[in-house]
Amino acid sequence: METGPHVLGIVLAGGAGKRLMPLTADRAKPAVPFGGSYRLIDFALSNLINSGLRRVAVLTQYKSHSLDRHITTTWRLSPLLGDYVTAVPAQQRLGPRWFTGSADAIFQSLNLINDERPDYVAVFGADHVYRMDPMQMVQAHIDSGAAVTVAGIRQPRSLAHQFGVIEAAEDGVRIRRFLEKPADPPGIPGAEDESYVSMGNYIFTTEALIDALRADAADEGSVHDMGGNIIPMLVDQGRACVYDFALNDVPGATDRDRGYWRDVGTLDAYHDAHMDLVSVHPIFNLYNRRWPILTNHPSLPPAKFVEGGNAHESMVGTGSIISGAHVRGSVVAFDVQVQAGAYIEGSVILPGVRIGRNAVIRHAILDKNVVVPDGAQIGVDIERDRELYTVSEGGIVVLGKGVTAAT
Repeated sequence: METGPHVLGIVLAGGAGKRLMPLTADRAKPAVPFGGSYRLIDFALSNLINSGLRRVAVLTQYKSHSLDRHITTTWRLSPLLGDYVTAVPAQQRLGPRWFTGSADAIFQSLNLINDERPDYVAVFGADHVYRMDPMQMVQAHIDSGAAVTVAGIRQPRSLAHQFGVIEAAEDGVRIRRFLEKPADPPGIPGAEDESYVSMGNYIFTTEALIDALRADAADEGSVHDMGGNIIPMLVDQGRACVYDFALNDVPGATDRDRGYWRDVGTLDAYHDAHMDLVSVHPIFNLYNRRWPILTNHPSLPPAKFVEGGNAHESMVGTGSIISGAHVRGSVVAFDVQVQAGAYIEGSVILPGVRIGRNAVIRHAILDKNVVVPDGAQIGVDIERDRELYTVSEGGIVVLGKGVTAAT
């Protein structure tokens, strides 16, 4: 039973995530674990579901098995009211080809829109960490009468060149231009030291979306990208508006974490986002019970600290055992075992990792099921680490899934 506008959610989850290698060597980027308990896609899906948008198709493509399994086992909504979250792989409905871009992914999946017949379509990315009430953006879109509304987050103008930038008209709402990583980003009317950066979240009026996708599909010069082709097309037609993310009011938000949004597209950004979680007053608060980040928690006992094991400014997941070891400023996921004398600092430890006696791990990311032998050191001698592992631009040492560290 619907009381508001009929909205279909489409989550774009087909990205290969090459800049997150080796975390994406065996899984799609939206399936990368995050925050000790979650996967990246849980943030976008939680925002949609919490807001009442409960008919959602997740478009998948690369290395999607773990992502498909996560959606199938975790995101099971009541069929009684027609609610669903469903993974939709590339179906090659238009011939034997993969999705060639995010716009093509939706164009090849138009049957989902035709079957659901929504008034509006919310197209969201799958790999950002944030809280948002999308229905507030839907209402702003309806009020504006636009063909598309693009979520914009205010960033310092000096940093905005790293992103897709929205130039708003004098009214602060209509989009004049959509610029990809401009050298001199335009300011916001009334706030010239800030720029609107695109969050990769869009609300479309259904008819306008279908028309734009068909026109784009017929354009042989297009790369069929939502941000690169579809949005600029509607901007040129004068039918695009920006939604100021700062206006979004999420229940339970604190002054410190209000408006938080992070693109975790690189290893350094992924590590930094975890460090945001573990301060005494976290920059992003996972403990907001009024707008929970939802996931499927494993059936494991609580974390255990024995033989003087301790953790400071850290998060430790269920089923993990810290035995006579010291953890500081780190996120330790579920089912991790750390032996006596080991020291972990400023690190992200994913599920199933085993860390031996007297091992030292500093400023590292250890993927699932990594084994660190007794006495091994990671993040201590960076030059040695570069020869053995992946080291990010910011000096974060990353061990891929199932790797046994060198001694």
